[in-house]
Amino acid sequence: MSKEPAEQAGRGRQARTQRRSWTLGVGQAESVLAGARNALFVMTGVLVVIWAIQLANVADSYHLTLDYGIRPRDLGSLPYILTAPFLHFSWTHIEGNSGPLFIFGFLAAYRGLAKFAAVTALVIVTSGLAAWFFEAPGSVGAGASGVVFGYFGYIMVRGIFDRHAIDVLVGAVMALCFAYQFAVLLPHQGIGWQAHVGGVAGGILSGWLFRDRRAARAVKPARGNAAGGTAGTAVLPAGGDSRASGKGLVVDPSNPRAELYKQLDDLGL
Repeated sequence: MSKEPAEQAGRGRQARTQRRSWTLGVGQAESVLAGARNALFVMTGVLVVIWAIQLANVADSYHLTLDYGIRPRDLGSLPYILTAPFLHFSWTHIEGNSGPLFIFGFLAAYRGLAKFAAVTALVIVTSGLAAWFFEAPGSVGAGASGVVFGYFGYIMVRGIFDRHAIDVLVGAVMALCFAYQFAVLLPHQGIGWQAHVGGVAGGILSGWLFRDRRAARAVKPARGNAAGGTAGTAVLPAGGDSRASGKGLVVDPSNPRAELYKQLDDLGL
């Protein structure tokens, strides 16, 4: 057996190590830049849509919000948990949500639009259900703040689950810069804090559900190799006795005892 499979195995172990590391390689940096460009376009489009709806809403005296907002524990309005994030009650309301929505949405989207779409769907549902179940009866809830808090929660935990150092740093910076936002998670008159709590819960859940499972799979073989003591293990080819097969003993070139094993094999031992 030639040494090529052993060399390929060594390269495979190196690739797995890089994948589960906390560093950012050249290829990853290019991928992040491409994702950032896509995220910029997507979030710009989202804001255009929300503001276009706001213009139509104002022209209709905010009847869109009243008709398609969330009415707690009203079965007829349950589907409106999907429309409420796109509706607002005033210019001040939409202006206050637009900045955080763009920033957090961009940071949530630059790792991939497919994952971003899944995260968005989940936080819309969790924040909407929290508002539908727990807000006061007779009220109407609307606005993108629940989704904003969902992105916020996702950004804070994504780096830990995915083992990406840059995402851990981004999450820590966002948590520090917007720490004052946590005050809105507490009961306030006239603020749908239930939707905010539901959004954060959905964001954290998204970080776990949509984590990068390749990193987790790469860690398990590495731990198994360490426990099995691979540094002193020689590999016999299929067929049993290496001398009988005529192919010799195959040893990982990175093994510190590789030369000793080769000499023993040459002596027929």
